Amino acid sequence: MAALLEAQGLKAYYGQTQALHDVSFALEPGGITTLLGANGAGKTTTLRSICGMVRTEGSITLDGAPIAGRATEDIIRLGVGHVPEGRGTFTNLSVGENLRVAAYTRKDKAAAERDLAMVFEYFPILKARMSQQAGTLSGGEQQMLAISRALMLSPRLMLLDEPSFGLAPLIVQEIFRIMRRINSEAKVSMLLVEQNAALALELADHAYVLETGRVVMSGKSADVKNNEAIRKSYLGY
Repeated sequence: MAALLEAQGLKAYYGQTQALHDVSFALEPGGITTLLGANGAGKTTTLRSICGMVRTEGSITLDGAPIAGRATEDIIRLGVGHVPEGRGTFTNLSVGENLRVAAYTRKDKAAAERDLAMVFEYFPILKARMSQQAGTLSGGEQQMLAISRALMLSPRLMLLDEPSFGLAPLIVQEIFRIMRRINSEAKVSMLLVEQNAALALELADHAYVLETGRVVMSGKSADVKNNEAIRKSYLGY
């Protein structure tokens, strides 16, 4: 099966500092792939590279078509939804305004309304909070809104950066359960950056481990999970 998203020899730079070194990976349609690694390993930079938010070299393709060097808004229109670390919602707008702004450029308004109904099916609490200012939501509700905003773009691929960050364990379990539903039911592929390696490996089918901007291990999640070095370094047993 051809890859939905593929990077080959990807390099990324912040000014003169190189953050990624010849990173290569692939994500199959309908799959969930996770990027693991310590802080500073290059996980967030990889997501930013896909979205055209940092200077890159190398190849990035979506459905076989090159997207490296394209504007971020163009990449979003191709069906890539980004849920950044820190959630990235408009805190001064209401929940409803956040969702409708995300769908503003969509021409098929009926489809956007169907997606709004889908969002409320996944996150019914947001329907009850439609008129509430986003900045007053709990951390878990803000994360739900961030994921929902990405869904309102009708993405084929979602890039999720640390969706569990700062959330209580029970809320994290609920959000990951819904992410699995979104992947299965809405057929949205996912590239997940997550500090909680055990949780990420449970959700994902493939994993790549980054160290100092390089891929040092990759494979099926079950195989990575059972690797002794990974267990000791990231899983704590």
